[in-house]
Amino acid sequence: MERRSLLGGGVFLTATAALAPSNAVWAASHRGIRLSAADIAAARQLFAAGAYDRLEQMLPLLLARAQRGMEAGSVGAALAARVWMLASQLAVKQGRTGDAGAHAERAGTAAYRTGDPVVLAAAARAAATPLRRTGRTQQAMYLLEQAHSHLTAESRPSAAALDAAGTVALTAAYTAAQDHQPHAARDLAARAEQTARRLTHAHAEAGRRPELSAPQCALYRIGIHRELGDTDTALAYAAALDPAALPNPERRARAATDTARALLDTGDAAGALTQLRLVELAAPLEARRPSVRAPDRPDRRRPARTTGPGRLRPPNRRTKATPLTVRVPLPGRGSFGLSRPWSLCGR
Repeated sequence: MERRSLLGGGVFLTATAALAPSNAVWAASHRGIRLSAADIAAARQLFAAGAYDRLEQMLPLLLARAQRGMEAGSVGAALAARVWMLASQLAVKQGRTGDAGAHAERAGTAAYRTGDPVVLAAAARAAATPLRRTGRTQQAMYLLEQAHSHLTAESRPSAAALDAAGTVALTAAYTAAQDHQPHAARDLAARAEQTARRLTHAHAEAGRRPELSAPQCALYRIGIHRELGDTDTALAYAAALDPAALPNPERRARAATDTARALLDTGDAAGALTQLRLVELAAPLEARRPSVRAPDRPDRRRPARTTGPGRLRPPNRRTKATPLTVRVPLPGRGSFGLSRPWSLCGR
C-alpha cells in the first residue's frame, strides 16, 4: 500500500465551558433545526476538551438530526457521518465497543453516500478502533488501505486529502503493530511523518487546521512501539514529545496514558502513577475511563526489551461474545461500488 503545558488543559476546558451554552438551553434552541457544521464543531470541541459528560447529553439530539440529514443529499450525509463518527469515538472512550461498532456502521453508510474520500477515510478510522478491540485487525487494515489508496490517487492531492492520508497511515500503523506486523507498522508511521512534513509546505485551506502534525506522529509512535514490545523506543518518543505541542487536552491525556502504560511494562509503577496524574490534570473525565483506571491487565503485559529484533508478544486472548454484524462500505478501485461486511463482537 502507498502510503496517524498540561496545566493549560484546565484553562482550555474552563474556556470551553464558558463559551458553550448549557445543554438544556442548546437543545431547546435547536429543536427541529437541521444539522449544521456549527453543531458538529461545538460537539467536537467538547470531545477535544475531554468533556464527555456534556457531549453525551448533547449527542441524542445530534443523532436524531443526523438521521434526518441523510435525506438532505451529500452535504447532509457528510454532516451525519461526522456525528456518527463522534458518537463512535465517545462510545470507545466509555468502553462500549458494541455501540462504537454500530455508530461506525452508520457513519460508513453516510460517508459512502457522499463519495468524498476524506469523509470515507474518517469513517474507516472510526471503524478501525472497534474492529481492533474485537480482534478484527485484518478487516481494519483492509478498510484503512482502501481509504489511503483513494486519498493518494491524485497526483496533486489537496491539503485536506494529505491530512486525511497521514492520519489514516497513523491509524494503520497502530493497527499493524497490534497485528504483530513490525515492518508495516514502522513503514506506515514513517510515511505519516513524511506526509506531515509535506503538509507543512502545502497551501493550507482557509480556516482549517490540519489534524496531522509532527507531535501527533510522535504520540502515535509511543503506542506503536509499545505494541511491538519495543518499550525503550516508545519511552524515547515519550521523553522527546512536548505535551504543550499537542492540540487539546484529549490528546495530552492520551500521551500521558500511553506513556504510563509503557512505564508499567518496564516495572516503573511510580513513573506510571506520575503520568496518570497528568492525565487527571489534562482531562479529568479521561482519567475515569475503564481502560485508564486499569491501564494494563497482568495477562496483557508486553515484555520489556531494548530496540532491535526480538520476539513479539503472543496474541491477546479475547473473550468470546455474540457477534454483531457490521457493514462499512468503502469505494473499490475505480468505482464507488464496493461493500465489505464482517462481524464485530460486542463486549
